[in-house]
Amino acid sequence: MATEEPIYEEIAGMCVDSHGSAIGMPQLCFDWFPNQIFWLIITLVVIFLVLSRVALPRIAAILAERQGTITNDLAAAEDLKAKAVEAEEAYNKALADARAEAQRIAAETRAEIQSGLDDAIAKADAEIAAKAAESEKAIAEIRAGALESIQVVAKDTAAELVTALGGEADAKAINSAVDAQTKG
Repeated sequence: MATEEPIYEEIAGMCVDSHGSAIGMPQLCFDWFPNQIFWLIITLVVIFLVLSRVALPRIAAILAERQGTITNDLAAAEDLKAKAVEAEEAYNKALADARAEAQRIAAETRAEIQSGLDDAIAKADAEIAAKAAESEKAIAEIRAGALESIQVVAKDTAAELVTALGGEADAKAINSAVDAQTKG
């Protein structure tokens, strides 16, 4: 038996050997390469046209819309941030004004209270001075009354002593002696 070399023939579009069995992968059949390259180029051109005319414009529109949304959102965020900063500054200014107003009101209240207190102290001092003057007047009256009572008692006692010692009481002499002793 002689060795047979495989004979490649194309039967019904297939690469087959002399016995009619397929050999390897049909994609690797060199006889079909020109046909495969032709359909590959046609397929790539169709895919390119579909992508460039339909899919890529839609994707580009979506990307542009997203970019516009992002830009608008960033601009809105900057505006809100600026408004927040302005609101914070207004709040801080209002707070400082309120504190200043509170301090002013507290100072006015303290001044009013101090004025009222000064008036009350002055009134109390005047009342105390008036009562002290009345008391001193009453004390002076009591002293004067007591001095008169002492002089009367001293005169009566001196007259009784002079009489008890056996002498005659002279009213003028007793009065002048008691007056001299009580005046100092």
